[in-house]
Amino acid sequence: MAFWQKHWTTAAPIVAWLTYLASFSGVVPTLVLAATLIASVLAAVHHAELVAHRVGEPFGTFLLAVAVTVIELGLIVTLMSAGGESATTLARDTVFAAVMIILNGLVGVCILIGALRHKEQVFQQVGVSASLATICALTVLTLVLPNFTLSEAGPVYSTSQLAFVAVVSFLLYATFVGVQTVRHRDYFLPDKAVVADQEIHAAPPSNARTAASGILLVLCLGAVVLLAKTLAPAIEGAVSAAGAPRAIVGVIIAALVLLPEGVAALRAALANRLQTSLNLGLGSALATIGLTIPAVAALSLVMGLPIALGLDTKSVVLLLLTLIVSTLTLGTGRTTVLQGAVHLVIFAVYLFTTIVP
Repeated sequence: MAFWQKHWTTAAPIVAWLTYLASFSGVVPTLVLAATLIASVLAAVHHAELVAHRVGEPFGTFLLAVAVTVIELGLIVTLMSAGGESATTLARDTVFAAVMIILNGLVGVCILIGALRHKEQVFQQVGVSASLATICALTVLTLVLPNFTLSEAGPVYSTSQLAFVAVVSFLLYATFVGVQTVRHRDYFLPDKAVVADQEIHAAPPSNARTAASGILLVLCLGAVVLLAKTLAPAIEGAVSAAGAPRAIVGVIIAALVLLPEGVAALRAALANRLQTSLNLGLGSALATIGLTIPAVAALSLVMGLPIALGLDTKSVVLLLLTLIVSTLTLGTGRTTVLQGAVHLVIFAVYLFTTIVP
């Protein structure tokens, strides 16, 4: 027991991959798959925090966001390639679900629990404002504008439009990364005067330990995505049995994939490091759009697969409400329980209207 308690974060990804491989035989119970997935999430958070402590902010949160997004992207591309025309809206639904989960669910919970414990929390408004401005531009260009272009009927871009939007989306995200990690890195650093987490003062891990944790982090994230994919049929069956719309499956899968970042963001908020929580959440939303849309657009152009990006009217309203409220609630550099409650109410409405369209 003592050995497991000390080394479980190393054993978890190994057990997860063995469980995933064993699942091909069809003898692994769904509950075992779910438990292994949760263990992988917790281990991923541990290794991500260790790597982040070594490389410093905001590189640590950036690495976790990009790692999760790249693996999620691989899953989306695989499903699109296999699904053909039936996967026309897969990228749109996944990106929209991720944005709503992050901007309303994750940000709302982090603000709420942080405010309940610390009453009022502060963050670097200039960095958060830059993130929100980039998110607003990317979401509208990729998920709203396709409904209003004239070259193609319906919620789709023409070939030239799709290529153009894919390029500018990637360039915009790359510009943001350069600002966050190099040119204006100080805009995204937490205020050390309010940091309550004593771990930040501990000696950073060695290079060898950091490298090992980096490898284990990738293994954990890969296991999370693959186990989530394996659980998808069981989730679809449960959703169908409950009579819920098929769209709820995408929400559940997106939530499972975002679990590592979500747990890390919640831990940071409880430790009075809301800046780290926002870096994780907003950075994940940006990476999801800035990397996923260009990649699936390239796949669509190369393989001739149809792709619909434009949201329906209800989703457009909820997205625009989310962007406006996010800009207002995060526009002062300080948060209270009210901001968290507002975001969680919008998230509850999103979930309810997904189940009851």
